[in-house]
Amino acid sequence: MNLREQKKAETSAKLLATARRWFFEKGYAGTSMDDLCADAGVTRGALYHNFGGKEGLLEAVILQIDEEIGERLLMAGGDTVDRESFIQTCLAYLEAALDPEVRRIVFQDGPAVLGQRLRDIDQEGSVEPLREAIAELQAQGAFVEGDAVALAVLVNGAMIDAALWVADCEDTERRHEAASKAMRSMLSKLCS
Repeated sequence: MNLREQKKAETSAKLLATARRWFFEKGYAGTSMDDLCADAGVTRGALYHNFGGKEGLLEAVILQIDEEIGERLLMAGGDTVDRESFIQTCLAYLEAALDPEVRRIVFQDGPAVLGQRLRDIDQEGSVEPLREAIAELQAQGAFVEGDAVALAVLVNGAMIDAALWVADCEDTERRHEAASKAMRSMLSKLCS
C-alpha cells in the first residue's frame, strides 16, 4: 500500500468510527456532516471523496456492522452444521435487534434512509451462507426438500423482517421473545 492509499484508509477509518458513534448517539437525521467531519479531524471534501456523502457513509457503517453480525453468527453456529446449530444461528440474528447501536443504525435509520438497499446489503451477506447450511442439512436429510437458494431467501426474509419488527418498538424484549419463539417454531418445521 502506497502512502496515498494508506492516508485514504486512515481517513476512511476515522470517518467510519466517528460516524458510527454519531449515528448511534444522534441518529442519522440529527448528525451534522460539518460537526462529524470536525470531530473526525477531516474535511468535508474527504467525506465526499471517500463515501460520496452522508448516505454513503451510513451505508459503509451498516456494512461494517453487518460484517460484525456475520462474525457473531458464525460463532453462534459453531463448527458443525446440524439442526440445532442452524436454528441457534438464525435466532442469534434476532438478538442483534436488541443491541441499541445496531437497532438504531441498522434497523431504524437504515430502512428509512437506504430503503431497498438495506435489504440488498443483508442479502449479499446472508443468502449464500444460509444456502450452504440449508444444502448441507438437506444432504443430511434434516431440511425440507426444495431449491436451497429459494429457501435461503425465504428464511433470510423472515429473519430480517422479524429483526425490523423487534427493533420498531419500545418493548424490544417482549417482541424479541415472541419473534424468537415464532422463528424457532417455523425453523423446526423446516428442519425435519
